[in-house]
Formats: sequence, structure tokens, C-alpha cells
Amino acid sequence: MSNLDLFTSQQNVFSGLQKPYDKAKYIIFGVPFDVTSTYRTGARFMPNAVRQASLNIETYSFRSGEDVEDLPLNDAGDLHVSTDTKQTLDMCKLVVADIVAAGKIPVAIGGEHTITMGIMKGFGAKAKKTALVSFDAHMDLRSEFLGCTLSHTTFMQLINEEVKPVKIIEVGTRSVCKDELAYAKKSGIEFITSQQIKKQGAQKILETLKEKLAPHENVYLSVDLDIVDPAYIPAVQNPEVEGIDLTMLLDIVCGLCDKRVVGFDVLEIAPIYDQGVSAIAAAKVMFEMLCQLEKSSKKR
Repeated sequence: MSNLDLFTSQQNVFSGLQKPYDKAKYIIFGVPFDVTSTYRTGARFMPNAVRQASLNIETYSFRSGEDVEDLPLNDAGDLHVSTDTKQTLDMCKLVVADIVAAGKIPVAIGGEHTITMGIMKGFGAKAKKTALVSFDAHMDLRSEFLGCTLSHTTFMQLINEEVKPVKIIEVGTRSVCKDELAYAKKSGIEFITSQQIKKQGAQKILETLKEKLAPHENVYLSVDLDIVDPAYIPAVQNPEVEGIDLTMLLDIVCGLCDKRVVGFDVLEIAPIYDQGVSAIAAAKVMFEMLCQLEKSSKKR
């Protein structure tokens, strides 16, 4: 072993802990991409900000009784993104396809929400047997916005039409246009508003989601952190008031982290808009989801 191997290492890896790829179950990769962002930009800086935050919060989860230190994680680094959105999504698809083919679970750090389309395509034919649950203040069901037909505002409609997951459920909705509501109704895309969550409570919403997801063999979870009110996570790219709090989000999303989950992403933080609170929240969400997935994998 060389002195270089002995005395140098990459410090900015998620959680600071790294298993070899062949021994890891969860493969983390960043997608530093925000080319189509239409309000606040900067989500391209999210992957490294979340990694830094993950080095500075404790790793034990009281929710699950698991510790991130014990998880078989591998941080594969960042996707080599392009300013061409389609090219970036195509590369994302190829990377996810490799991870899935190796029998591992892809975990992506955004970046803007458009990347979920590339990730879903990476599951290939399996995507058609996968239910997509998107936690987001927005529906992202437009056909175009500002002259662009492939963006963070349209990708969910494109996923519905091109990837064709068996079901799409949007959670935390509170910012839409009438065209999106009409498209959702026509396409059978279900949504639960933030007002419903606040009125009914996280446990009731979790029970509703479990019932809707019960017939499906695979689930993919996508977490746009603007589902949370900007009072708690201020540095999202498209903040929208009247969101839920972080505990409500964790109660629901962790409750869905069972053996059927084939992957997840956490996205849409532009770290330059605060002093690190939002990146810490993103790292915490990832820690809790990973721990819950690991706990679920041990159940017989």
C-alpha cells in the first residue's frame, strides 16, 4: 500500500462512511444539475452541501433504532452532468440501470426535480410495475413553461406518458395551475394536499397511502423538499407557504420505507439561500429513510 493510500482519502463522502461498491446495498450519487430552474437557482450545489451536513450530524436514528454508521453505503460521487437536459437525464438513466442491474438501491441527491425522470427510466421495464410517490408542493404536470417542454415543471407529465409507472401519487400539493388539475383528473394521477395532511394528521395520511400502494410490488419515493414549509427549510428553489413541517414529512415518508422501495431521491435545495439549515434537513431526511429501509429489510 502506498503512502498516498495510507494518508489521503476523499473526506466529502455522504455520512463520512464508505463500503466498497460490491459490499454496499445503497448506492448514493449526486446530480448537480439545475439548468431548467425558473425561480431561484443553485440546486447544483446541493449534493456537496448535503454531504458536508451529513458529516456534522449524529447518525443514530431513534425512529428506527438503526445507525447510519452500520449501513452498507457507497457514495459513487456526482454524475457528470451536461447543460443539455436530455443528455443529463440519459446519463442518469444509464447510471441507475447499472445500480439496479447489480441488485442495489439507487439513492440520488439533487439537483432539480427533473432528474427523477432519468432515474425512473433507469429501472427499465420494472418502472411499469413501480408506483411513484412524489412529495412536492407542486404537481409538475405542465406541458410547457416559458417555452420549455422538458423541465422541472413538466417532467411528471413526461414520466406519466413515457415511463408509465403503474401509479403516481403526489403528496403535499399546494401550488398548481388549472391545466395541471385537469391533466391529473384525466390521467388518474392522485394527489393529497398539504391542507389535507394538516387537517387529518400524518398517521391518517400514511394509512391512506399504504392502502393505495398495497396492490403494487415496487415503490419509488421522490422527495422535493419544498413540500416542507419554508419556515423550516428556507433554501428550496421554489418556496411555497402553508407547507407541512419536517416531522410530518418524516412520519409519512419513513412509514412508506418498506421492502418494496426500489430507490429514492431528495432534491431542490439551493444552499446559497441559507446558512446550512436546509442541507442539514436534507441529510437528516436521507439518514432517516436509509435507516428505515435497513430496518424493513431485516423483517421476515
